[in-house]
Amino acid sequence: MDLVIVLLSVVVVLFLANAFMKQQQGNYKNFPPGPKPLPIIGNFLDIDMSKPHKTFKELSKTYGPVLGVQLGMTKAVVLCGYEVIKDALINQADVFSDRPVVPVTAKMLKNYGVVFSTGENWKVMRRFSLAALRDYGMGKKTIENKIMEETECLVQKIKSFKGKPFDNLTSINAAVANIIVAILLSHRFEYEDPTILKLMGLINENVRLMGSPWVRLYNSFPSLLEFLPGDHKTIFGNIKEFQNFIRATFTKQKKELDVNDQRNLIDAFLAKQQEGKPESTEYFHNENLTVLVGNLFAAGMETTTTTLRWGLLLMIKYPEIQQKVQDEIERVIGSAQPQMEHRKQMPYTDAVIHEIQRFGDIAPSSVPHATSEDVAFRGYVIPKGTIVFPLLHSALRDETYFKKPYEFYPEHFLDSQGNFKKNEAFIPFSIGKRSCAGETLAKMELFLFFTALLQNFTFQSVPGAKLDLTPALGSTNSPLPFEICAIPRT
Repeated sequence: MDLVIVLLSVVVVLFLANAFMKQQQGNYKNFPPGPKPLPIIGNFLDIDMSKPHKTFKELSKTYGPVLGVQLGMTKAVVLCGYEVIKDALINQADVFSDRPVVPVTAKMLKNYGVVFSTGENWKVMRRFSLAALRDYGMGKKTIENKIMEETECLVQKIKSFKGKPFDNLTSINAAVANIIVAILLSHRFEYEDPTILKLMGLINENVRLMGSPWVRLYNSFPSLLEFLPGDHKTIFGNIKEFQNFIRATFTKQKKELDVNDQRNLIDAFLAKQQEGKPESTEYFHNENLTVLVGNLFAAGMETTTTTLRWGLLLMIKYPEIQQKVQDEIERVIGSAQPQMEHRKQMPYTDAVIHEIQRFGDIAPSSVPHATSEDVAFRGYVIPKGTIVFPLLHSALRDETYFKKPYEFYPEHFLDSQGNFKKNEAFIPFSIGKRSCAGETLAKMELFLFFTALLQNFTFQSVPGAKLDLTPALGSTNSPLPFEICAIPRT
């Protein structure tokens, strides 16, 4: 009897799935081509769920640069190559700037904050974020001075290891986190402070788990997997714990708030609440503040930290490039502290930093977009609400723009005279209306931290250790854990 029930259940599920697929096909006429999906599971068997961007790039060789795939029972489009990505995110920016509902984030973040929100809430929060980041230093001398102070703290911390092997993640992570914390909270944490260690741990674990095959499966079948144990439960718990910290922080700041002396981004948001405008009630509420601060903290910390760690690993791998950077630092800066004004005199160092970002390929699939209306795009029709992945990986590895796309080659950003050369396919921060709000800050951090570290140390691998440039599992491409030796140069 039990076997009969199981067989009947399977037949019913397959029948419903088939009916659903036929209905979907009716809505998706002239949809971009891709591998044939199976009922219910779609193209999951065609895709490497730990690193889907690699599968997408490979599939684009067969089906073209505008690729249709099915994740479970949800249709998606992948954009491959710089020209196609630019066509969508710049030339048709309004249509391609929405966000899909991603179950693992939607449950906890709803439509709040700036990264995953849509519609008017996103527009208001992005306007506020950009203005507040500028007001509290982004692109200005004030934040440059703050970064320079922090680079000195990081240098002293690394000197304390006296050339012996150490794990670089915690120190670099805390140093970078302190920059965004200064903007958000007007605060600085010591590198061993349990609070910053806890917050960094929560963010880093979530970034790693968001790229796990289980979470990608959960995003396609949330109602089926909701009540099962798994990585999604850990993510929910981590988000809740992080949000509790943020709420406690701004509750305290609210008691001390002086609208005539706004010290940081949280103060600026709390002041907006008190303006008494319709916008204050509708958008500047505590839920939006909680998610926004979480968005900015995570985005401001994780990708810059990861890029710097790739930088150190690549300098160890290519000591001759490390030496050329150090030669340029000595020639231009000497023993003075690096400042942003030095960058224009340091084309080779600038090229190396750009190539670290390109080769590191931190956000290979970007954050998913969605279409806000039906759109005709490059000969196909993409319906409203379709998930769109602008494959930044494919732009940063675009053979039309990069001579050696799979090698670490700083000459990608140098002309024949050794001058710095821009490359329009260099889009690690994405492009268009959803590009990274903190791009200016990140560029400043990368230059100042990287040059200060190479000015003060020569980085070497631990004797006998094997250097592995394979990225770790996660929603971003970060290096596998590695120890380094930092040999003082002075």
